[in-house]
Amino acid sequence: MQYEGVLTKMQTEFGNPIQYYLVFEDSFLNVNQLLDKNLEINFVGYQCLNCKKKKKIFRQGFCYDCFYSSAAVGDWIMKPELSTAHLGIQDRDLGYEEKVQLQPHIVYLALSSEVKVGVTRKTQVPTRWIDQGANEAISIVEVPNRYLAGITEVALKNHYADKTNWRKMLTNNVEHVDLVAERLKLENLIPSEVQEYFFLNKNDLYEMHYPVLEYPTKVKSLSLEKTPNFTGKLTGIKGQYLLFEDGTVFNIRSSEGYVVTVTV
Repeated sequence: MQYEGVLTKMQTEFGNPIQYYLVFEDSFLNVNQLLDKNLEINFVGYQCLNCKKKKKIFRQGFCYDCFYSSAAVGDWIMKPELSTAHLGIQDRDLGYEEKVQLQPHIVYLALSSEVKVGVTRKTQVPTRWIDQGANEAISIVEVPNRYLAGITEVALKNHYADKTNWRKMLTNNVEHVDLVAERLKLENLIPSEVQEYFFLNKNDLYEMHYPVLEYPTKVKSLSLEKTPNFTGKLTGIKGQYLLFEDGTVFNIRSSEGYVVTVTV
């Protein structure tokens, strides 16, 4: 059976194991059902997720022009401390920025490769942690806007990584750390204006269980631009990656905006 469409990040459903779905305009595919089966992926072209034009993807599923004009990819997305909507100051589109920035945000610790600190909107829990391939995650603070979350993350970057080592995450080479105990160390490290939001004793440790038959010992990343036709046996799904028997891994998130055919 063949499916065709524009890649967007896989939609997920929290469970044991997590369920993954590839969603196209006219169809969808439960990827869990493809485990231990051969999967063929063919690169067809590009379609910008913003303007829908068949233009080469620059970053995050957007063409060059949209990446530098759309409010959805402003600098404050990657650097929450640059958020200014709480001051009524526009970056690209104040209406959009108020909608996204002025809502509850969570600062968290996650175990994906090592302990990492991060920020997400409250509505994205636990989706954000699943997308990162975290085995466990726990909230540190819940704050009313993205700026306060950002300055908290900046303060904690001196003590924790803020990026995931994707190779360690995909080989499941993750050192166990007691995140509940780790959170207890943080009260005096977060900014004074965030102290009142600190979760000291909240019991909200999440554990994620991924549909993986066997973890690879070494991984090599699939680029559709370099390898436009790929066939392999699917042995797992973790984060936003498909894992194949030969150690090839395919990052769906970084391939957003690519038009593909998927043959099962």
